[in-house]
Amino acid sequence: MGGGVGLSVHGSHSVASEKFLFAMPETTIGLFPDVGGGYFLTRLQGALGTFLALTSHRLKVADALWAGIIDAHVPSAKMNDLQAALGAADLSGPDADRKVDAVIGRFAADAGARTLPAMMADIDRCFSAESVSDIVARLETDGGEWAQKQLAALMKLSPLAMAITLEQLKRCANRSFEDSMTIEYRMSQACMLPGHDFFEGVRALLIDKDQKPKWKPSTIEGVTRDMVESHFKPVANDLKFE
Repeated sequence: MGGGVGLSVHGSHSVASEKFLFAMPETTIGLFPDVGGGYFLTRLQGALGTFLALTSHRLKVADALWAGIIDAHVPSAKMNDLQAALGAADLSGPDADRKVDAVIGRFAADAGARTLPAMMADIDRCFSAESVSDIVARLETDGGEWAQKQLAALMKLSPLAMAITLEQLKRCANRSFEDSMTIEYRMSQACMLPGHDFFEGVRALLIDKDQKPKWKPSTIEGVTRDMVESHFKPVANDLKFE
């Protein structure tokens, strides 16, 4: 989750066991999906990346494999054997990736039933909207059990964090990894300013644990364009890009 994703998802070969659980829960503490989230989430199919970024929805191994977030499922009982096999293998040469795939393939197993495929039509319809308020409107129009569950999740989050996250994904969709990291660095510096929702989110969820953050602004409608834009301005020591 979060930082753990950043340490693994950008690797050449990501392997997960049945104990695996994925989520990008940054919006729950008033932040945004960092650690390269703007890069890899926008490269998932349809509106899946936006859905995961905004709702903090959790994926088990089968769905993460289907989505392309991980490359293989290896049961935890075989992980030590996989590690030993990789250590013993000759992985040199221009076809190193193929060699690694072959070793992993000896230990990979079926990941089980998936839930995401049945959800994708709803995800694409509701989370492809251009703004957070439009996403909420589509969920309200849907009115079904799934939509109501997503609405309940969104209503707990920082309106500002959701708005900057959606803008982040738009800006990073066609950017390189390096440009995406520059964008995230700028966002992180804005989130460090006194009074930002990030401080309140950490207080409410991680320190006092009262689960009652007082977001500013408290409503989606209260988030202005200037508030969002302030998170994307160049800062000292960042990498310039055009």
